[in-house]
Amino acid sequence: MTTETLSLNRAIVFGSAVVYWGGVWIQARRVRRRIGRSTNTRPRGIKERLLWAGWFFVVAAWLALPFLSVGGKALPGTAIIMSLVHPSCRALGIIMMVVGYAGTLWCYAAMGNAWRMGINRAEKTELVTAGPYRVVRHPIYFFQVILVAPITLLLPSLLALIILVVHLVCIATKAADEEAYLRTFLGRTYETYCARTGRWFPRLRRRESPPAPLSAAERESLNPGEQLFK
Repeated sequence: MTTETLSLNRAIVFGSAVVYWGGVWIQARRVRRRIGRSTNTRPRGIKERLLWAGWFFVVAAWLALPFLSVGGKALPGTAIIMSLVHPSCRALGIIMMVVGYAGTLWCYAAMGNAWRMGINRAEKTELVTAGPYRVVRHPIYFFQVILVAPITLLLPSLLALIILVVHLVCIATKAADEEAYLRTFLGRTYETYCARTGRWFPRLRRRESPPAPLSAAERESLNPGEQLFK
């Protein structure tokens, strides 16, 4: 029973990787056709290149893990911990993956043509507050975690855990960069939005937002005398 369960788990993990990252590729092409320009798929700067390398590792390892331990010749870190392989874990994993991908599609629909893979600081950005973005600032990354975490349930191994950890580091870094960018260009508007939303989970209690620095657009609209007091 364990061998049959493991074989099915391998198929589920590989299939989930193909469906998710294939969906990302389709989304990028769809938005690019609509807006007539790149969706910022090319990294800018050393930090973003390192971040993209982390994403590439997650994608490659997610696709490869189901095959690395087949035939009893597991590479270091890829051996499946058979004592943790169980049909109940598979059921939970499937439910999480379905929820994670459905949530991702919800985020795609809410973002519409504003969806981007990277940050282009020369591009004018509008704040998306529809759908899950009404209560959470980074729901798409939250749903990604729900989708990636089950890999550790379906194919429990050191590599599965590393995939999850690298993914968490990538989304935390990406979320922080996006927030810094939006604070710069949207100023008070974004601070107000942050005051009523949580980064990963809905905010149970709204906090008072401190006086925020003016956005780049707001600063440019001031005359020199006003700028001295802002």
